[in-house]
Amino acid sequence: MSKFGYPRPQLVRDNWLSLDGKWRFTFDQGGVCKVPGDQLTWTHEIEVPFCPESKMSGIEDTGFHPHCWYEREFELMPHDGRTLLHFGAVDYFARVWVNGQLVGEHEGGHTSFTIDISCALDGAGTQTVTVFVADDPHDLAKPRGKQDWLLEPHSIWYPRTTGIWQSVWVEQVSNTYIQTLRWTPIFETFEIGCEIVAPGDIKDDLFVEVKIWHGKELLSDDYYKLLNNEANRKIALSDPGIDDSRNELLWSPERPTLLDAEVTLRHGDKVLDTVRSYTALRSISVNRDRIMLNGRPYHLRLVLDQGYWPDSFMTAPNDHAYKHDVELAKEMGFNGVRKHQKIESPRYLYWADKLGLLVWEEMPSSYRFTQRAITRMVREWTEAIERDYSHPCVIVLVAFNESWGVPNLTLTQAHRNAVEALYHLTKTLDSTRPVIGNDGWEASATDILGIHDYEGDPERLRQRYETSEHRVLFDQRRPGGRILTLDGFPHRGQPIVLTEFGGVACDLDAPPDQHTWGYSRTHTAESFLELYRRMLAVVNNTAMFAGFCYTQFADTFQEANGLLKADRSPKVPLEMIKAATRNAPPEGVFRQE
Repeated sequence: MSKFGYPRPQLVRDNWLSLDGKWRFTFDQGGVCKVPGDQLTWTHEIEVPFCPESKMSGIEDTGFHPHCWYEREFELMPHDGRTLLHFGAVDYFARVWVNGQLVGEHEGGHTSFTIDISCALDGAGTQTVTVFVADDPHDLAKPRGKQDWLLEPHSIWYPRTTGIWQSVWVEQVSNTYIQTLRWTPIFETFEIGCEIVAPGDIKDDLFVEVKIWHGKELLSDDYYKLLNNEANRKIALSDPGIDDSRNELLWSPERPTLLDAEVTLRHGDKVLDTVRSYTALRSISVNRDRIMLNGRPYHLRLVLDQGYWPDSFMTAPNDHAYKHDVELAKEMGFNGVRKHQKIESPRYLYWADKLGLLVWEEMPSSYRFTQRAITRMVREWTEAIERDYSHPCVIVLVAFNESWGVPNLTLTQAHRNAVEALYHLTKTLDSTRPVIGNDGWEASATDILGIHDYEGDPERLRQRYETSEHRVLFDQRRPGGRILTLDGFPHRGQPIVLTEFGGVACDLDAPPDQHTWGYSRTHTAESFLELYRRMLAVVNNTAMFAGFCYTQFADTFQEANGLLKADRSPKVPLEMIKAATRNAPPEGVFRQE
């Protein structure tokens, strides 16, 4: 059984087989082998979905390994239909065989893919799946996020992740089945948009029944005919009008109301497919200098979250760890996270949906500007937007961070074109969410102006941003030695969010000979808490800011600038962190034992 539950929480089938667990594994340093059985010698056993660099994989080899292979058997029951093989994520390029027959490939290390393996099966019974992975550790022209290109992690970069790092599973479906299910909340008219794609050999007399519940109350039971194997409808909900009653149906961090759904595909009286899902009614937008949630100004209190664990890297140890991270963010007083340089697992997004935590989604960067790098980024970002479109927790999409991958924005038109193009592409693929072209500085096309500023003195931070004259700020301030906005893109009144600040290292348990990293440093828990209180008082009371994002959630490898230790234990009591985050009076005095 999988440690993570069903991997795709918004399109759930009861009949599925997890392929997480033990696989045969080997490194192929020179890329000598081209097909299964081609001089392959299986040297290891690996625990999928943990990458071979991690301890939980059972291998824990953090060296440079550009190629590797996986293989395992699985059993299938007799079935008259299609068999689908799903991969949550494989970093970076995957080629897949079933029973020695090539069935498909995928490029992109952070997004999911599905292969129809029906034609490669040997009837029912035992099947063999083999996966080849190519992941050049030195390639800086691919989206790689925080994965280091040096042998040992340095500065703000972390160990590499190679190969399978999210769940693998198999489903048996009918020849015509529900492939795509997208939900679009339409807050203004109290409607839910529902888009369904059901490919297959049946073209006529296809219908879907869509049921939506609020708890045990059935809100809708609609029946639609599919035309060209598609249906796109708006489901009207009863609008109670007054806010008190409306709020019972609306999703927010304070009240994360989810609407359960079931979609059944029929051909005449025959049921072809049934999936369970959920959606939510919520809106996210900008209005002048404020961010609006459900039509009301909403102040963002975010924490930057790298999404790594010490023994399992980008993969959580289990599903409870995803849930626990969401709970901890809320217990520290935050209403959201900025997932940094990582497309997070749908299981994390599920818990953020269910428990109520906002998520900024950010495309992992490449670090060279080439035509190939931009092509790769566009393809993978498009897949990420499509995958996570229906999650109510996802409220902002960020294409670039700190000019990574586009380092000459002030000088090179092609670099500026890339940011503007990705901004407009993102707005085209998803018109329901604010988009940031480049977060941190050197902004051009953007709905929100994000500023990164690691000033370690709270008083200087206050003086820098207390001005009501935005022109003074944009003319004079140079965070990171960069201008805030590019020529031709003056601040037009968009919301300003301090999207990175803090970064205070406090390495309470580090041995004396271990080098740790942070933007500034304290040496006791008491001084750490006091500095955090002062910084948060400044950003909470700065009228210019529509929100903030503190760096960071937890210590990550050599970075000791987390509010939590790497194992998620708090450096100071959670209730004291929460009070400071929310700018509430401190309760009691903390003294480290």
